[in-house]
Amino acid sequence: MDGWSGTEHTQLGNEHCLTSSTDIFLSFFLSFFLSFFLSFFLSFFLSFRTGNIIGVFVALLAIYLVTVVGNLLIILVTLVDPVLHTSMYFFLSNLSALEVGYTSVTVPKMLVSLISGDKHISFAGCAMQMGFFLCFGSTESSFLATMAYDRYVAICNPLCYTIIMNKKVCVLLAATSWTIGIPAQVVQTGLVFTLPFCSSREINHFFCDPAPLLLLACADTSMNETLTYIMVTFFGMVPFALILLSYIRIIATILMMPSAEGKKRTFSTCSSHLMVVAFFYGSGILLYLQPRSSEFPDGAKLLSLFYTVLPAMLNPFIYSLRNRDIQMALKRNMWNKMVPH
Repeated sequence: MDGWSGTEHTQLGNEHCLTSSTDIFLSFFLSFFLSFFLSFFLSFFLSFRTGNIIGVFVALLAIYLVTVVGNLLIILVTLVDPVLHTSMYFFLSNLSALEVGYTSVTVPKMLVSLISGDKHISFAGCAMQMGFFLCFGSTESSFLATMAYDRYVAICNPLCYTIIMNKKVCVLLAATSWTIGIPAQVVQTGLVFTLPFCSSREINHFFCDPAPLLLLACADTSMNETLTYIMVTFFGMVPFALILLSYIRIIATILMMPSAEGKKRTFSTCSSHLMVVAFFYGSGILLYLQPRSSEFPDGAKLLSLFYTVLPAMLNPFIYSLRNRDIQMALKRNMWNKMVPH
């Protein structure tokens, strides 16, 4: 198995079962998070619409802290628990690290601007922010496709899973996902910032994004727009199509399972994954393929922000904390140490 644990697809024994108190705690925690998530996103939306800067700051800060803490928790538990040293959780920990970086590119600067009132950003700072934002976005798209392939092999070809998804292959897939978008997105960023800009340097957005920046250019931007469509197709629509094909095969395999419990568990996992995938790709494709207009609408600004922070906030809970192996790992490494026996 070349270094990976083979416990991912076997039923753990009774010694690993969660106690009822742990189940109650985790159910309460997830219910609390759902309420938190709905209330703070509603608060953010209402504060944004009414111009309540303090409300926007508080809601965005809470969302950012939950995102960072949740993803760091997943990274920590996958590192310290040997049971989670499998390809699935290797990719999940990489995704969590990515989400911390992805949100940290834009949200801290937004928080500083909100609390200080200083909305300026340097030319170089804007270029770096946009470059990292685009690179992290293409990396997330690649990781979601890689994780769908991992699930496809695990469910549709379980006997060969540890042979196909060995350590060398997993490291190669992760390294490719981290680096595949860098050259193209650096070129795209460079082409945007070599354009001549008009007298107005006010970006109608929360952060530096290609679409609102192109509206400030005093030159023909058709090549930039064409490149944007190519990038969206290559890093958005193609991975999304591959993910859908993988899950079609997965669902077909699930339907042939004789065990009702196996069907229920696998459907639950797949539906959670598909929810994140649908929002990430759906909002991203809608955002970047919309027809160009003379201004960047408020709806597009909100969509781009949600496209950035919403999947990052939901991923730890949808991909991992609802997962039985993660729950048991949390119990072994944290719950048992916090709660006296």
